[in-house]
Amino acid sequence: MRYFLILLCAVILALPMSAGPASGKDKPVLAATPLSRADLPWWRTRHEAKLAELRQKRPNLIFLGDSITQSWELTGPPDYMNFVPVWQRFYGDRNAVNLGFSGDATAHLLWRIQNGEVAGIAPKVAVVLIGANNLGKLRWSAEDTLAGFDAIVAALATRLPTTKVLLLGILPSDRTDWATATTATVNKALAAKYARHPAVTFLDVGHVFMRNGVLNRDLYYDTRKSPPGAPLHPSAEGQALMAAAMEPTLSTLLGDKPRR
Repeated sequence: MRYFLILLCAVILALPMSAGPASGKDKPVLAATPLSRADLPWWRTRHEAKLAELRQKRPNLIFLGDSITQSWELTGPPDYMNFVPVWQRFYGDRNAVNLGFSGDATAHLLWRIQNGEVAGIAPKVAVVLIGANNLGKLRWSAEDTLAGFDAIVAALATRLPTTKVLLLGILPSDRTDWATATTATVNKALAAKYARHPAVTFLDVGHVFMRNGVLNRDLYYDTRKSPPGAPLHPSAEGQALMAAAMEPTLSTLLGDKPRR
């Protein structure tokens, strides 16, 4: 008993003393904290299915993202929702796997990276398109969102040390003035930070969605819903333009011929 009391006192004395309530600076940055959405049945089922697909395909190319990436799996009608032909045109013969999950923010993608979605594979290139949902209902700041991007890049470097990362800027949208301004701030910071990174190539393809300096709303399927929504998700035509804009860089990273 005496030995136990001595040991207990030693443990208590070794514990750090609290200096009072934690300051705001001590709070974790949610955008850079792995967060699961496995409480959603569809999300959990998709995650498990993608793990099986990755084991079977051992892909050469992976796409990590949110609903914009997941859209590549959609077929029409209508034509503006028929994404699969464009995917097949650009990526069908490249042993690619789509790891897009609707609604995911940087924190959720980080959780998936840390929980099996890049385990046991060694793709040549990982395309990352994320961040749009950080600026929606979550309303995470530019600073926090950038921390989320950095955490994703670091996690990929640890788990996929031979893989090149094609990091895409957040696509333009027309939701709120704050989201538009924050998108520009994040993309400018990403371009500066990863300008000379040995394993990361930053590419902003947002220009393909602009016409005369204004967002081309015709390239988004949200505007065709009933009732119409704010432009956020590119249509099949919009993503074809995005894929074409990516192609010179992507083909260089893959070491193959550009698709047209």
